[in-house]
Amino acid sequence: MKHLPNAFKNFKTSNMKEKALPFKQIEWWILTLLFLAIVLVNVLDAGIFYRDATDRELESYFAKVFIPLTLFLSFYLFHIRLLPKFFLERKKWKLILYAILILIGSWVIIGTFSVVAGMTRDFMIPFYFNTIAIYVGYLVFVYILNQVIYPPKLKDYQVYNAFRLVALYLFVLLFLFQSHSIIHSAILGAYGLVMPVLILLVLFNFFLVYGNRKAKKNRLAWTYYYSLIAFVVVLFIFLSIFNQKGEFLIAGLFVIFLIMVLIFPLSNLFFNKYDHYLSQLTTLTYKVDQSSANLSFLRSQINPHFLFNALNTLYGTALQENAERTSEGIQKLGDMMRFMLHENNQDKIPLEREKEYLVNYVDLQMLRIKDQENIEILFNRSQEACAGEIAPMLLIPFVENAFKHGISFQSKSWVKISLRCLAGSVHLDVNNSIHRSNAEDPERKASGIGLENVRQRLELLYPGKHELVIRENEVEYFVHLSIQLT
Repeated sequence: MKHLPNAFKNFKTSNMKEKALPFKQIEWWILTLLFLAIVLVNVLDAGIFYRDATDRELESYFAKVFIPLTLFLSFYLFHIRLLPKFFLERKKWKLILYAILILIGSWVIIGTFSVVAGMTRDFMIPFYFNTIAIYVGYLVFVYILNQVIYPPKLKDYQVYNAFRLVALYLFVLLFLFQSHSIIHSAILGAYGLVMPVLILLVLFNFFLVYGNRKAKKNRLAWTYYYSLIAFVVVLFIFLSIFNQKGEFLIAGLFVIFLIMVLIFPLSNLFFNKYDHYLSQLTTLTYKVDQSSANLSFLRSQINPHFLFNALNTLYGTALQENAERTSEGIQKLGDMMRFMLHENNQDKIPLEREKEYLVNYVDLQMLRIKDQENIEILFNRSQEACAGEIAPMLLIPFVENAFKHGISFQSKSWVKISLRCLAGSVHLDVNNSIHRSNAEDPERKASGIGLENVRQRLELLYPGKHELVIRENEVEYFVHLSIQLT
């Protein structure tokens, strides 16, 4: 039973295109449920508990119980235990040895029950060796499938998964056909006819009825629904006329009853639960991604090299001039650190505070490089207060990146910034020079707030409400960011 949670988890999170389905678990549970049904039906069909049974009936009863159990145990030992261990250890001698032991042991047990119950005269049991041949044929088919269409031979897993599922169904159906001596006809009918029809009905409901209702196309959904009912009515009327039996009409009414009262309502309930689960999973994924992005952001938001350079600059200024300019610089730096320690932890802050942080950052950078004639800094911004709220630290990474990569003390450099606050939106344009070989500034080695992290936060916080354009060539780097705040 330990395989069920993993299989269920994989089914919930897997995508038919993105990865292979967990076929080992699928095979395990299909065969487990199938053999459980076979044994239960054989036990109930024997009826030996309600009357005195003859010796032959008892022998047949035990044979139809223990032969399927032996086949299932052999499948479990070889397919679930031995094969995965072989693929892990790659010890052929162990695979061959244990496979022979399983083969001989199951052959002796099944042969004994078959001979005692009169199913065969000797140990040359046709259905046993046919079962072995079918199983080997399935393994060979899967091997060929893996060699021919397993990605990257095909672009995704959709075709591969479909072939594996169909092959599994057909090989199991073939096993049921050739094992009729130990398998009740009800099992074969349920697996070969009822289950495919049930699956088709559920798929029909999911894609054409439930799917259209979910897409608010109720008229189209009802059209498909009543078309199905009409098809079932016409089919069973035709069968009744062709076979001249009124029982087909009763069967048709029963099928319509099952569709309307059981199959569609129950499948709709499952689909609703599944959609609710996906919604919760999406919400949790969003929160995890947002928390991860915020954690990464918090780890990288303070650039120690920049703070060190700024403090050194303020110290040099204090030695050369009076304390007025020094106190101004220290105040700006204090405002920035206060912003990062307090307001930065909030989900939303006033856009004006984000703008003030940006202004303080640029002012400190200009103070650091004010005596460099080959460096041009232009900062155009709205003079009026910016209205609205914004997630903190979405604008500064692009400006920080511009100063980090756009400033050289030996070559001509420029950083041009434009910040515009409009009604319900903010627009930032940053244009800077590029000096790819310049490494004299230790601040260039710092990671800063990574642009990839900012991209992720924008997608999480403003999906469909932002525009980020980044262009670069050999000498220049350009960024345009627009965010709709309302």
